Amino acid sequence: MLIAIKAEPANSFCPLCRARSPALFYQDKQRQYFRCDQCALVFADRAAILSSESEYAQYLLHNNDLNDNGYRQFLTRLSEPLLAALKDTGLAGLDFGCGPGPLLAKMLGDAGHNMQLWDPYFAANPAALQQRYDFICCSEAIEHFVNPGIEWQLWQQLLKPAGTLAIMTKRYTDLNAFSRWHYKTDPTHVSFFHQDTFRWLATQTKMTADFVTNDVVILQKSG
Repeated sequence: MLIAIKAEPANSFCPLCRARSPALFYQDKQRQYFRCDQCALVFADRAAILSSESEYAQYLLHNNDLNDNGYRQFLTRLSEPLLAALKDTGLAGLDFGCGPGPLLAKMLGDAGHNMQLWDPYFAANPAALQQRYDFICCSEAIEHFVNPGIEWQLWQQLLKPAGTLAIMTKRYTDLNAFSRWHYKTDPTHVSFFHQDTFRWLATQTKMTADFVTNDVVILQKSG
């Protein structure tokens, strides 16, 4: 006899830590946002998630030109502290969510590291997820993850012992700031991290967290 499995209601659990019953945090004209009491992740209403086709169309509007000096300068906010944290050259690195213009990977490659690319739309190379890495970088991509707990677990598998994880994403601070925050208005931004979210993740996975700026965190895995 087949047993019917009841589907869980949308928004009934945190897409990062799977804690139950996240609370409504904020609502605007576009969508609702829920906050997890356990890990402090804020996430957009599941019913407002774009289709893959619509999400891809939004990404095509981004101007990530490899020759854009302004974009290069922006990425130094992540590349410089990451390079300072790495103790050697010639390391294996993965640019996760590289987008259509993988300038960060080029910058790190020019600095002497061996880079691989992964992006579900622009660099869907399964072989890149079959290796292990000394470091993983993720620039302005984690906020697009619908189920960030899946990517977080994957990163733990891909990182070697003592590996480094460098993430750039704008972090929210409180409800008042969130209500006025332009970052949430991008329909492809669906997961919003607090400093406490990264602290919680670091504790769960025995990593250290260095909050370099208000949008860059460097996490170090234990050896």
